[in-house]
Amino acid sequence: MRRPADSLFGRLALLFVGVLLFSHVAWFALMRLERDQLQTRYAVEEAMFLVDAVRQHVEREPDQPLPSRVRVIAPDSPEVPALRNDYPEPLRRFIDDMRERMPPGTEVRAGQPGRPPTLWVKGPTDAQWIVVPGQPLRIMRPIDRAPWFVIIFSAALVAALVAAWMVQKPLRALAHAVARFGRGQPVPPLDERGPRELRQLTRGFNQMVKEVEQTDKDRAVMLAGVAHDLKTPLARLRLRAEMMDEQKMRDGVVRDVDSMAHIVDQFLVFAHDGADRSEPLEVDDQCERIARNYRTVGGESLMIERRFKAGPDFRLPAATLDRVVSNLLDNAHAYGAPPVVIETSRDSDGFTLCVSDHGKGIADQDLTQASRPFVRLDPARGGNGHSGLGLAIVERLVRRAGGEIAIGNGESGGLAVRMTFPFEVVERTVAEAAQIW
Repeated sequence: MRRPADSLFGRLALLFVGVLLFSHVAWFALMRLERDQLQTRYAVEEAMFLVDAVRQHVEREPDQPLPSRVRVIAPDSPEVPALRNDYPEPLRRFIDDMRERMPPGTEVRAGQPGRPPTLWVKGPTDAQWIVVPGQPLRIMRPIDRAPWFVIIFSAALVAALVAAWMVQKPLRALAHAVARFGRGQPVPPLDERGPRELRQLTRGFNQMVKEVEQTDKDRAVMLAGVAHDLKTPLARLRLRAEMMDEQKMRDGVVRDVDSMAHIVDQFLVFAHDGADRSEPLEVDDQCERIARNYRTVGGESLMIERRFKAGPDFRLPAATLDRVVSNLLDNAHAYGAPPVVIETSRDSDGFTLCVSDHGKGIADQDLTQASRPFVRLDPARGGNGHSGLGLAIVERLVRRAGGEIAIGNGESGGLAVRMTFPFEVVERTVAEAAQIW
């Protein structure tokens, strides 16, 4: 099961979401603090302006009436509010700011609670209390900015995710191309996009693929040419061997010629670089026919156990499936021990085809060399038509079909070759074949 956080896009998305969320929360917290301070400062300036205006009015025109809601109260009036220390935090901060801005010794009090807000001020030179209306200090609630926070955060998040997608898109294409190249499938040149380092990486990958494909083509042409040129002299040798009088010598020469012909056929299969366009068949049914009709080079029968549980949805191209299973049966007959087990299965990720025997297997240090071309782990067994290409051909065919192969020692001790094919690979193979057939 894939985890979104494992992908580059998932991790970039989580990073961007975390950074944007932190920055937006911090920014809005700073904006709220700044707004509170500006609101308090504005209220202090307004109150001071009113107090100075009333003081000047009383000094210059004491007989003229004061504006509404503005009064002058005698110090001994019972209306004078008592000095309190339990003001709310915004009001307490407002009163402290008023005292700091006025001359030393100025008294500043708030009106009685439950009445319209008023501010009582009495300076050192004032004979009476100056009462002016208070500026309501309404602190903005978080919900007031929630819609804007959501809108700005969503817009920034969408932009960040688009940027992350643009960054990871070339890397995703490169990863898919590397996977296809590792399976031996054709890889078209990739577009060189993205940052400079990514363009350089893509350019190097394209150059590597080009050089490897050219090397494979040269090797394929060489092997195909050698194999093709050997077919005619081998046919003449077999014909001359059939005309020999001595039975024992004739049978030995014919057997050697057949072994050489088998090696030539292996060369041709290994050199073939085209896609398999044969019709996909049900793996269970086809493996049953291959196992039932299989005969070794020497004419001996091979004990084969069949355990087929994949079902009719498991389909592979007929030529690929026949060559893979036949090569593995040949390898099991040559180096393993009966019975040979062919089994298929299905799990949550895809289909599995496994061929195993009950021989001695392969030493752990030699497993990495088992599928390399022209490598024979037991040089003494180089005859009998074996060229060291059997497992190499199987690996190439399986990866070309979109599967993965694992070569190891099974529970019985013999060699076990396990091939897995994801659902999407099998479905794509069937769909492509349906267009051809």
